Amino acid sequence: MTFTLIAFLVLIVIGTPIILALGVSAALTIYIADIPVGIIAQRMYGGLDSFTVMAIPFFVLAGIIMERGGIARRIIDFSVALVGWITGSLLLVATVAGIGMAAVSGSGAASTAAISSIMLKEMRQRGYDIDFSAGLMAAAGTLGPIIPPSIMMVVLATTANLSIGRAFLGGIVPGLLMGVVIMIACYFYAKRGGDAYRDAEPFSLHRLGRAFVAAVPAFLLPLIIVGGIIGGVFTPTEAAAVAAFCGLVISLFVYKEIRIGDLSGIIVRAASVSASIMMIIATASIFSWLIAVQNMPETIAALLHGATQNPIVFLLLMNLLLIMVGMFMEGISAILVLVPVLLPVAISFGIDPLHFGVIVILNLSIGMITPPYGITLYVASSVANRTVLQVSRKIGLPFLLMIAILLLATLLPETVTFLPDLLMPPITSS
Repeated sequence: MTFTLIAFLVLIVIGTPIILALGVSAALTIYIADIPVGIIAQRMYGGLDSFTVMAIPFFVLAGIIMERGGIARRIIDFSVALVGWITGSLLLVATVAGIGMAAVSGSGAASTAAISSIMLKEMRQRGYDIDFSAGLMAAAGTLGPIIPPSIMMVVLATTANLSIGRAFLGGIVPGLLMGVVIMIACYFYAKRGGDAYRDAEPFSLHRLGRAFVAAVPAFLLPLIIVGGIIGGVFTPTEAAAVAAFCGLVISLFVYKEIRIGDLSGIIVRAASVSASIMMIIATASIFSWLIAVQNMPETIAALLHGATQNPIVFLLLMNLLLIMVGMFMEGISAILVLVPVLLPVAISFGIDPLHFGVIVILNLSIGMITPPYGITLYVASSVANRTVLQVSRKIGLPFLLMIAILLLATLLPETVTFLPDLLMPPITSS
């Protein structure tokens, strides 16, 4: 297993795409260990041979339809009516819109791209600090994998054998808390930012009501998805398909911002994104299989139990590891590589697998704003026409407040488990 890990790290360091790094390191190990190479095809097929995994392309399609179909703009209009009267209004609008987009897109990068492409131009015209604004939108975009529905959460639940419905519910409270602390950071930054941030419009209940009515179809989508799963009406895969269909109907016939002729391009883009995710899952399944057959989780568990018997200490060490991993590795890849190793260790410490899973998502989401990888940081910087270094210098305040919520969720498992236990209690055998 040492050879596998070294080969994987070397390939990552020299810039090999993650799909090849996973597959090549595992294949070399299999070849050197004289294991029949046919196991490679078997494990790749086995990694994808799951009805639940089919939810991923449907969620990807739904997210792209929502991004293109005017849903983002209605969410932003509603956010303007809701918080546009407060000091630093556009910063707060971007955060509220980030929460709203997280509840419909399931992707941090998609949320960041949709919001920043609309908001940054207006922020620049009003004299906002564009580096802080871009960093703020990158931070708001990280809520996409936390607040349901979430593609990353689907991958985690499939990998860890968790209920997707309970995993979705587990992300709601930490995700909303992160949104709140980001808004607090915006407000206090704006209070010290000068006159540019004091251009708030007066609150209008009429305007809020009108914006809410226009945004109702967009807000119905997460209710349909999560409510259908919790109520047992849909499986996660069926819920994803329904979300894609409803998003298409809304975009075609309600908002009318997608035409029939646009569908071919949307489907091709969804297929391309889905294929890249599926290939990562397929190659990672070989890697995970090698980890399991060589008893790596048991070895790590024995080492950690020798160092500490305290589950809190283990979780804090895991947080440090995952934050560092998130700086260099894309979230889905990190889940597929690390969860099969760390989950058995967490269970051996008596940690609830759902609590563990949501903590993994929180860490890897925070990693989306930390260079050098930081996908939402890259997206926001690109849209703002600024360098990643310029924007990352202004990300400190939102980053620290998000770390505070991560620690809260780590030390208080109830922040994760309360809603799932209330609305979708686990089935126990009598």
